[in-house]
Amino acid sequence: MHKKNYLILILFALGLLIACNSSDHQNFSKTADQVVLKPFSDSLKVDTFKVSLVGDVLKDITIQFTITSHGGQLIYKKDFKATDLIENYKSSVDLKKERTQLAFIKDEYKLFFEDENFLEPAVTENENPDKNTPDINFYNELKQSALNGFKYRSGKETSVYIAWSEKEKKVKPYYSCCK
Repeated sequence: MHKKNYLILILFALGLLIACNSSDHQNFSKTADQVVLKPFSDSLKVDTFKVSLVGDVLKDITIQFTITSHGGQLIYKKDFKATDLIENYKSSVDLKKERTQLAFIKDEYKLFFEDENFLEPAVTENENPDKNTPDINFYNELKQSALNGFKYRSGKETSVYIAWSEKEKKVKPYYSCCK
């Protein structure tokens, strides 16, 4: 009888350990912020690009992207709901299981600051605006200023290109493709 109780206790402890370490429950609040320093609102001084995962439960998770100027002022903030990103990619990626959805969000988070997303300069002298250019005057301003740009995906087939407008003193989109 004593061995039976001992065996039950071991099985209970093992079950508890497995349940607590389930890979379906990931604590995103412990995921480290990603921070990159790059010239953006000034051609020489670096601004702080930061992306954070906010929330613990998939339905509440947000990818928060901010840019803070070299002077310490928040100049850009964009939040992406995890559920919106998942919904946007469901037709091309198998995201039926929560575990796969969580892994997908983590991958998107890790890829946010890939080198190819930092555009130096935002617009080159040889480039010309097209139908995906929301503001031709701003596009031409970027040609003159040679300030850097940044691009991010806002969906499966949509990338947004942003840069600092020296004239308007704010971050603006200068290209959005392809819806």
